[in-house]
Amino acid sequence: MSFDEEWSQVRSETAAMRLNSVPAEGGGGGGGGATDYKVTSADLKAIGNEAQELYHWFERDAFHAGAQTDAAAKSLDGDGFQTGSAMWTMWDMWRDQAETLISACAHIHNHLEDTVTSHANHEEVLITNFSMATIDEHFK
Repeated sequence: MSFDEEWSQVRSETAAMRLNSVPAEGGGGGGGGATDYKVTSADLKAIGNEAQELYHWFERDAFHAGAQTDAAAKSLDGDGFQTGSAMWTMWDMWRDQAETLISACAHIHNHLEDTVTSHANHEEVLITNFSMATIDEHFK
């Protein structure tokens, strides 16, 4: 079967499919009831710590080839090879992407650390308010 025939068959089989609804027979989706997703502060801290480890590891190891790349590119350029400028282009792209990853890891770590702290502060306020409401009940 050619690609065009196969594509036509797939299109005709899915023509009536609605992606924004649940099939009448109850298939698809998570099955039965709603699912509660829970994330604890420990989970967030663990993810944040992993991001921080990746940040430090990658910050240390991502740029170790810079000096060698510089020397090789200059040598190749000096010998008239176009590979030298290609190495510079590759190195610039690698450095940009590595810096983006390092920045993302720092952002993830900082955001999750802030989330854990905020959550703890909100919990403390809720506990205090609940305790005060219970105390107030006894004085009414």
